[in-house]
Amino acid sequence: MTRHHTPQVEIQTLPLDAPWRWLQKGWQDFKQAPLIGLLHGLGVSLFGFLLLVIAFDEFWLLAGAFTGFLAVAPVVAVGLYAVSRALENQQPVSLGLVFRTWWSWRGTPHHDWRLVRFGLLLCLSGTGWVLTSAAFITLFSPHPVEQPLDFLRYVVLAGDNHVFEFWWMLGVALAAPVFASTVVTLPLLLDRKIPILEAVLVSWKVVMQNPLPMALWAILIMFSSLLGLLGLAGSVIVVPVLGHASWHAYRDSVRADALPLRTQGLP
Repeated sequence: MTRHHTPQVEIQTLPLDAPWRWLQKGWQDFKQAPLIGLLHGLGVSLFGFLLLVIAFDEFWLLAGAFTGFLAVAPVVAVGLYAVSRALENQQPVSLGLVFRTWWSWRGTPHHDWRLVRFGLLLCLSGTGWVLTSAAFITLFSPHPVEQPLDFLRYVVLAGDNHVFEFWWMLGVALAAPVFASTVVTLPLLLDRKIPILEAVLVSWKVVMQNPLPMALWAILIMFSSLLGLLGLAGSVIVVPVLGHASWHAYRDSVRADALPLRTQGLP
């Protein structure tokens, strides 16, 4: 991998097959801390089941909510990043490590709210997509979409109106900048003391310098997440593996040794 220098951060040039290696490393991390990974995956599966129960009769909302969840998935995986970081440093891992990752600032003189603030921004972006998706389907579907079969019949398989194609392109257009802004941002914020805006700019530089590997990584995340969410139980495995893999995506893409460590959450 070739190194290119930016202020305090080195952006790595990645080979095209890098995402497959990240998945392999993610699987290895999952096997070393299966309970923590399974609890993360179970939480996502329960969320998906709850969403299905609430929005089943309003599938125009359900379709946007499932895909909008991908925008906030990096927040869910923060605890998994901390586990992978600890494993990398040969430190013990536990559920306490996950909790300290989020709440270690309480009672300390210096409050670190960067993860919370960025997480809220991602939640807002996910909510924005849900509303945009719902409005789009409601306006352009030739018939009301209330059930999964309605979405399949009037949107996905309706070849005469192209609603599904335009809905898909709209989702990609909105998801691309979110992906570029988040692909290494949260692991970087967890690992190093760096302002949110600078971390986002680093994430964009990673994507711009490695468009093909990052495009492959986005595709793998999207299809794995959707398969996991649609299968619900599949998320129990998919979520932790992707979360751990995302940490290794950050470690391979960025060298930030010149920045001070963020020690919160470490044993």
